[in-house]
Amino acid sequence: MDRRQFTTAALGLGASGLCAQASAALGETDAVAGVRAALERGAEAAVAHLGRTDGFLGNPTVRIPLPAALANAAKLLKAAGQQQKVDELVTAMNRAAEAAVPKAKALLVKTAKSMSVEDALQIVRGSEVAVTDFFVRKTREPLTAQFLPIVAQSTQRLALAAKFNAVAGKAAKLGLLKPQDADIDRYVTSKALDGLYLMIAEEERSIRRDPLGTGSAILKKVFGTS
Repeated sequence: MDRRQFTTAALGLGASGLCAQASAALGETDAVAGVRAALERGAEAAVAHLGRTDGFLGNPTVRIPLPAALANAAKLLKAAGQQQKVDELVTAMNRAAEAAVPKAKALLVKTAKSMSVEDALQIVRGSEVAVTDFFVRKTREPLTAQFLPIVAQSTQRLALAAKFNAVAGKAAKLGLLKPQDADIDRYVTSKALDGLYLMIAEEERSIRRDPLGTGSAILKKVFGTS
């Protein structure tokens, strides 16, 4: 059961007039302020956790693995004495993601501040990750465009493309991997965003479970239990 202040049952709402009655029960201003606070808190927490050394690499939950096409080949490459190259590749991918994530904060906060009343009400009566879903809808595409050049710059500096090609090339020579046109920059960018939204979702669940523990009166009012 969602831990939020106004559920359909609590407000006695029917299918029609939901937004209007929700607004009357809580107040549009409070709804927007509370959801905006949750959005900003989630974004800032996620960026702080991930946008630092070992933010990705040191966290098994979001650590970026080898592309699926190379995973099985990597096992055999390790057995063939190529452990170091495989490890360097994984480290470089995660370092590139760590470099990109801090750049997301400005857009995430701007998105939170531009949220509409309708968005806020939908989030409050939505699922336990409605805040995160809102961010995904509004920011995934622009953040992909924003991350790609940062990741590309990191992959060049860290020689990630060369490391990837070295592993893939050895795998191909061993007959373990078919030639592919994998775009390593897009792969890392996609995984970096997956990790970012996952961490935002974790923060959102924490807020909904214990709004009082956030120390924020508005979060308690909006997301607290009845």
